[in-house]
Amino acid sequence: MNREEKETRFIERIKAGMKIEATDWMPDTYRKLLLKLIHMHGISEIMGALPEKEWVPKAPTLKRKLAIMAKVQDEMGHGQLLLRVAEDLAEPFGRTREDLVADVIHGRVKFHNVFHMEAPTWADAGVIGWLVDGAAIINQAALLHTSYGPYARVLKRICAEESFHMQHGESIILALAGGTDAQRKMLQDSLNRWWESLLFFFGPMEVTESAQQMIDYGIRTKTNEELRQQFFSKYVPRIRSLGLTIPDPNLSYNETTKRWSWTLPDWEKFRKIVRDNQGPKSQERLNLRRFAHEEQAWVREAMIRSRLKGSVVV
Repeated sequence: MNREEKETRFIERIKAGMKIEATDWMPDTYRKLLLKLIHMHGISEIMGALPEKEWVPKAPTLKRKLAIMAKVQDEMGHGQLLLRVAEDLAEPFGRTREDLVADVIHGRVKFHNVFHMEAPTWADAGVIGWLVDGAAIINQAALLHTSYGPYARVLKRICAEESFHMQHGESIILALAGGTDAQRKMLQDSLNRWWESLLFFFGPMEVTESAQQMIDYGIRTKTNEELRQQFFSKYVPRIRSLGLTIPDPNLSYNETTKRWSWTLPDWEKFRKIVRDNQGPKSQERLNLRRFAHEEQAWVREAMIRSRLKGSVVV
């Protein structure tokens, strides 16, 4: 088949609900869109471990410490799983997994806005686990139906583990909500601090050309706003049931349209955070990631040499 016939057959497979595999022929546009999405997802999982990593030595009890350590370990593992999927897509472009990992240090890939933000109190660890991971589950559950098979399969494991992370965060939130006045105030302050970032999490309302292409290719199945509306419906009642106040006086549900109205945040601020790394913790966390990458270079080199020699690293 010529290229045009291949593209026609490719679209027919997607419309028929078939999964595209790493060894299948795919248009360069599809490959690039998919690589950009999975690459950012993988890097975001790695960078997303850093805000909670700060709380490992400061967790209030041994049980909480062990739980948040396990969560950080899971997030790093998710990043590696996703970068392995991205590696197959990047190979035809002459790029390796090492290149993909290093891209965040060199500013060639972005990561989610929420992981540029501060987490100054224990309540932030709860909000990240309950609401940020809750938002991630909504996003990732929609991607379970993606047209790219390897991504869909790895997301099954990630979504299952993220549900435990959400319950971990919920446990912290419930403890604080049922605690002292100071603890409830700390929780409310944390919600106030994170609400705008949660709105940013799903991205702008407009459907860009690349976003529409991803929908046409079956990479994504829902728009940013559809996902955000789903988040509101699931979490707004739960937040309010704890006696917390959502910092948006315009947030309301229309029974006729079945949609939430909400105050638009400053999207230019969002773009500066993600595009220009101008968040409160952007540079600090990038420096930490750079330091870890450089300090662990000898471990990666030793493992590669060991593998080439056919020996086993214990």
